[in-house]
Amino acid sequence: MQDPFRGTKLRRFEMNILTWILQSLLAAMFLMAGLFKLSKSEDYSRKYGVQPIGLVKFIGTSELLGAVGLIAPAATHVLPWLTPTAAVGLAIIMVLATGFHVRKKEYGPSGFTAVLFLISVFVAWSRFAG
Repeated sequence: MQDPFRGTKLRRFEMNILTWILQSLLAAMFLMAGLFKLSKSEDYSRKYGVQPIGLVKFIGTSELLGAVGLIAPAATHVLPWLTPTAAVGLAIIMVLATGFHVRKKEYGPSGFTAVLFLISVFVAWSRFAG
């Protein structure tokens, strides 16, 4: 016998809760990553041989704006289409980050960026469908 409490409205509610949890975790991750990248200096770039500092700061700004875009539009109901759009943008950043880490043979970070990519895609799908 089918459970009478497993209706469409309940499933939609459960999916919304799951999506909000993942959105919040994703936003926290990108907020931290963006602030970390924005705090770096030219000396850091030279010392550790990372990408040009301008590129690092651009990526950090993109991650920071993406984190805000994951939460603010959906929470305020102002331009809510920006939330899945931000998730798509962050997914693209994660594809590029994964490629960057694989090229440098850094497989641990590439696995983490792949997980963030999957969560971003799920949030985008859920919010576009929703």
